Formats: sequence, structure tokens, C-alpha cells
Amino acid sequence: MKLYNYALVLLCGLAGTAMTKPLRPQEEFCGIHNTAFSAGEQLTYTVYYNVAGAFINAGTATFNNALEKLGGKTVYHMVAEGKTNPSYDWIFKVRDRYESYIDTGSMQPLKFIRNVDEGGYKKYENITFNRSASTAVTNNGVFKVPGCVQDVVSSMYYARNINFNKYKAGDRIPFTMFLDNEVYHMYIRYLGKEEVKTRYGRFTAIKFKPLLVKGNIFEGGEKMTVWVSDDNNHIPLRIESPIIVGSIKVDMMSYRNLRYPLSSLKKARGM
Repeated sequence: MKLYNYALVLLCGLAGTAMTKPLRPQEEFCGIHNTAFSAGEQLTYTVYYNVAGAFINAGTATFNNALEKLGGKTVYHMVAEGKTNPSYDWIFKVRDRYESYIDTGSMQPLKFIRNVDEGGYKKYENITFNRSASTAVTNNGVFKVPGCVQDVVSSMYYARNINFNKYKAGDRIPFTMFLDNEVYHMYIRYLGKEEVKTRYGRFTAIKFKPLLVKGNIFEGGEKMTVWVSDDNNHIPLRIESPIIVGSIKVDMMSYRNLRYPLSSLKKARGM
């Protein structure tokens, strides 16, 4: 995945592919019910690239969800889209779209679609999760998956329903993801709560670090930092990470139709 594709994945709460054994029973991250968001929610982010001390507004990412029917089941249809700004297109043009159809009761994905166009590189992926058979049917075949496996987009919405109050700083929270025909055992390390100042405003936030595997863009280990709102919405507010050349920063810039008031906002920009 290229730089901007990674930025979109980071917003989904994944941040990379961690290939380690779960540190706690996987069932601990199963059985979560949605209490964090409602259908119709919209989130918009700006992606900044920093090189030589200057932040460049490279593009935007948006997340939308709606209630639909899939195979007779009521599902959340989540759509995550990322694109570079016109002024950045000449450097590296990106037009990415990710979709996840999530069972409203179990919060497990039933279908995942990835359609990316990045600097001329194009990839289309269509995955159907067969929960009764514990398989994922992809463009390349049928793969066995665990019962609680997530996709790129569903992970973000699933993780927003974690009760962070049950953890203490330093705890690792494991989960499993299916991507590129492989199952990855991953975790995030909870770091506690603190105040964070973003381009949108100042918030009280929950802070954590996801495990990264060293690759062409990101350094390995727990180098990335993520802040989510310390209220019942748990929306991502800011993501920061060093990369091989420079660093990136992703800030929430607008929202609509949150399930709860954004009570973590202490002071909005310009106030």
C-alpha cells in the first residue's frame, strides 16, 4: 500500500499489520454491541504530510454510514473514501474507496470491498465473510478465518465500542483482521487519557498506540499515536506517525449526526 492508502487505513484504527500471537484470549474482543454511533454519521479528515519541518495539506478522508439490507439482514453500510487534493495530484494522485457491510447485531463484517487507484496502481478486492463456515471468500479463493475477524473499515467502528475504562495504561487490547488474503493478529496499547490540541480544537482524549510492522513507509514497533474523543462517540481525533521520510498527521475537521454530543471538545478553533 502506498502512503495515502496507509493514511486511510490508519484512520480505520489499524495502522499496519501486526503478526504476533494475541496476548489475551481473542474472545475478549468479541461480542461487542454498538453503543458509539448511529446511521447517518459523517466524519471528515485532513491528511498532512511533513517533510523538512513543513506540513503540506495532502488530501482528505471521509467516513459515512447508512442502514441497508444485505441478504435479508439489516446492516451498516460503511464507506471510507480518500483522495489527494488537486494541488497534490501531480505528485501522487489517489482515489480510494473502501466499503464494509456490518451486521448491526454482532458488529461483524459480512462483506468488504476495496477499490483503490494510487498513482496508476489499481486494485479491486471483494470479500464475502461466511460466518457459519468461518471463511472469507475473495477474488483469489476461500480462506479460513477466526470467528471474530474484522476487515479494515469494520475495525474502526468495532474499536470505537471498546470500554477503555476497564483497562489501565500499558494494557494491550488484541483483535484479528483479514486483509490481502491473510489473517493478522494485532493489538493496540492503551496509554490513558490526556488533552490534545488539533486543527479543529482542543479535546480531552483517549490515547493509544497500535503495533506496526516495518515496511516501505512506516517504521516498525509502537511509533504511531492515536487519539480518540473521551466521550461516548469515541471518534478518531488525531493520528501522528513518523514514516521513512518525514511524518504524517491526520486531523478530524468536521462531523455530522453523531450519536451523542461531542462533550470531549473543550474549545473549538477560532473561539
